[in-house]
Amino acid sequence: MASIHIRNLQEIDPPNISKAFHAQGWKKRAAQFEAYLPEVSSGERDVILAKKEGKFCGFLTIKWVSPYAHFRERGIPEIKNFNVLKKYQRQGIGSLLMDEAERRIQAVSSFAGIGFGITPDYGPAQILYVKRGYIPDGNGLTKDGKSLNYLDEVVIHDDLVLYLIKELTL
Repeated sequence: MASIHIRNLQEIDPPNISKAFHAQGWKKRAAQFEAYLPEVSSGERDVILAKKEGKFCGFLTIKWVSPYAHFRERGIPEIKNFNVLKKYQRQGIGSLLMDEAERRIQAVSSFAGIGFGITPDYGPAQILYVKRGYIPDGNGLTKDGKSLNYLDEVVIHDDLVLYLIKELTL
């Protein structure tokens, strides 16, 4: 069994990450990952990569001050942009990334937060989060970070998110 290495984003990574996503038909530009680098340097965000046999297979980020008001007001860091390439899914890579993120978050907070989209594309992540003990934060479905109410009309898109929290225990 090949070992999986977890490490932080480095300046050399963005083109390789973008190329790996493009190879499976996902449009993730190198510029997205290049934009993370100053946020990493400033301590605003951590970007954690997984590699298997030297090949990029997934990543996630930790936004230390969440853009989602419910988390931000409570000092709950948010795990964001969690992606594992399709050919590496169901091999424990996502769990290793989440383990590392939760370990880092636990050093500063008793809770971790995460959000997910509501379409089937997010199905594997939805299942993983529930299995890991994440529960809804109680604010229902959100659009652009704001809770929806009865009779609100929306278009199904990535900006519709259900946010979850997990109490981290030692």
